[in-house]
Parts: sequence; structure tokens; C-alpha cells
Amino acid sequence: MEDKKIDFRLYLITDRKLTEDLFWVVEEALKAGVKALQVREKDLSSRELVNLSERLYEIARRYKAMVFINDRIDIAISMGLDGVHLGVNSIPVDVVRKKWGRELLIGVSTHSLEEALEAQAGGADFITFGPVYETPSKIKYGPPKGIEALKEVCSRVSIPVFAIGGININNTREVLDAGAYGVALISAIMASKTPGLTAGAIIEEIQRRIP
Repeated sequence: MEDKKIDFRLYLITDRKLTEDLFWVVEEALKAGVKALQVREKDLSSRELVNLSERLYEIARRYKAMVFINDRIDIAISMGLDGVHLGVNSIPVDVVRKKWGRELLIGVSTHSLEEALEAQAGGADFITFGPVYETPSKIKYGPPKGIEALKEVCSRVSIPVFAIGGININNTREVLDAGAYGVALISAIMASKTPGLTAGAIIEEIQRRIP
């Protein structure tokens, strides 16, 4: 099996509670050029999550976009998704890597340099780091980490780092200049009335900074 590559720079994470039509938002973002989607709907039952993921997977495949799922390795494997995204309380990344080898791409949420280094050592393909800025969805992880912390993580790990937490069109340049490989977005697109335009504008900003 040929190794999959992290060839996306905008990582869209779902939150159906921020929109009246999740499928419309996702399709608009994919039309605009988003190439990676994480299904993150932790409150759903397994059956509900599979049903939702199947619909999103069908949409994503039309646009040749990768699909990850938060935490649920079983669903990722059974559905043939591209990868899984692990959190601080998930199965350790090294265990997943040993069990499934290169079958799955593995993203890991990190909130400190120590967690970032641990994820890399365990075999993660990429990490998200944050929250960089203040954002309601990341309040439980404490105060914003800030740009300096992001710079340190980006300088110390060799795998792609996606900045997360309060990222929008106004600060995308700042996190990229700090060394981030890309950006991970939730509310900036999920809560947008024009998700395609928002996604497109951020992709253009990324392309200006990272050809």
C-alpha cells in the first residue's frame, strides 16, 4: 500500500451544532478547495455517527477530499476512511500505529510541546496545536497558547503542525509565519453564512504564504 501524504493545508473539522445544514456547509467548503475533513460529533451514538459519516464520505469523495474521524478507529477502519484523529484521552498513537501500520493516517490533538513531541515519537502523521487564540470550542483546554508557543512547537517537531483555535482569515498569515504547516478550522467555516467564500479566502491566503 502506498503511503498517503499530508498534502492539504486547511483541515476542516465539523460541528453540526453551529449550522442548520452541515452537509451544505461541508459541500460548499469542498467546492472551494478544502481537501481534508474531520468528522467530530462526539455526542452521537455509533449508529448515528456511521450514518452521518457515510453521507459526508460520499460528499467528500466527489471532491477527492480526505476524511478523518475523531477517535473512532473502528469506524475509520470499517468505512475505509483515510484516517483517524486522536485526542488526549484516546488510545495512544503508538498503539494505533503498531496495530494498523500505514493503513490509517493519524492526526493527534496537542496542547503543549511535550504532547507534540510525544505524538511525533508515537508515529503521528500530523498534529493540531492550540488553542492558539481564544475560542469557545477550546475553553476546556485553558487559556490560549499564543503565537510564541506555536513557534516553539513548529521549530521542535518535524511533522506537519496545524494551528487550531480561533483561526480565521485575519490571523491565518500570522500562524503560517510562525511555522504552521496549515490551519484547522471549526467555527470560522461551520458558522459562516458563506462557507464557500470563507474557505476560498483562507485557501488563497495560505497559497500566498505557502506556494
